Amino acid sequence: MTDALVRSRVAVTGTLADVLRALDGGALGVALVADANERLVGIFTDGDARRALLSGATLESHVEPHMKRVFVSVPPNAGRAEVLDLMQGRRIDAVPIVDEEGKLRGCHQLHDVLGVQARPNWAVIMAGGRGSRLGSLTRDVPKPMIRVAGRPILERLILHLITYGVRRIYLSIKYLGHVIEDYFGDGSAFGCEIEYLREERPLSTAGALSLLPARPEHPLLVMNGDLVTQANLGEMFDIHAQSGAALTIAVRRYFHTVPFGCVEVEDGQIIDIEEKPTLTRLANAGLYVLDPELLGRIPYNSEFTMPALAADCLARKERVQAFEVADDWIDVGQREQLSQARGETT
Repeated sequence: MTDALVRSRVAVTGTLADVLRALDGGALGVALVADANERLVGIFTDGDARRALLSGATLESHVEPHMKRVFVSVPPNAGRAEVLDLMQGRRIDAVPIVDEEGKLRGCHQLHDVLGVQARPNWAVIMAGGRGSRLGSLTRDVPKPMIRVAGRPILERLILHLITYGVRRIYLSIKYLGHVIEDYFGDGSAFGCEIEYLREERPLSTAGALSLLPARPEHPLLVMNGDLVTQANLGEMFDIHAQSGAALTIAVRRYFHTVPFGCVEVEDGQIIDIEEKPTLTRLANAGLYVLDPELLGRIPYNSEFTMPALAADCLARKERVQAFEVADDWIDVGQREQLSQARGETT
């Protein structure tokens, strides 16, 4: 627990004087009232404290009759976009983090959510696909602009990049690209700089990289535009740098349960039987970090894939690093996955 959080805590048996000290010294802009079991039971803002004193309370009055018992909080695994939505929608600058037992675990502050030290790395999001497998859902809206929990997938990705300090972002667009351009503009409204790579024809998962106006000086992050993920991009950049790899590919464990009993046979004799086994493979998660030198291997304005670039690296005996994504990750390519991302199915 941080010092700021400790200083902002007030015991439920405390007084309004304790609240004022917490507001003054806690630096969170809110006093957090917790019971003996560390459960968050109420909050105080400056306004709440002033109203209590104006109503006749004294500095020695107990906090419980005056605290705000109904307040906004989020669980520890809440994503940046969700927290920012709450702050903007409720016009608040602090949101407590509370676990499933109601215990206080932290507090998000608006300036922390918005203000992250900028990284020199660029990012490219491949957002030109039509998403034909989603049928009528993409008739008038490009797949990356489909909304999940009230926000377009592409906006969630951009906010996630900003969370890790990536401020220069290129969007590769084609199908209904004007919808994306009209929504994001130059990125200034989102706290970043956005430019567009306009595909005249489909260039697959890497071809659009040849349209970059210049070669970056630092490793480049490339990601598919249909991902709903909380992947730790900072850790991915770090692992890429530490491994000395030319290319780092994010991977995700994929589990498949065979719906039949399976047998193992040697010389025509069954030696083992396993009922409906679950197979595990590492699947490509659609996130990549590559050294700038690799961009010179991508043919200009031609269809080219990231797996093809990885195969080229392997053929040259260059290191291709795996980065396993342990955080939330969904590839919204079909209606089933979209429903899962929206919380409509389990």
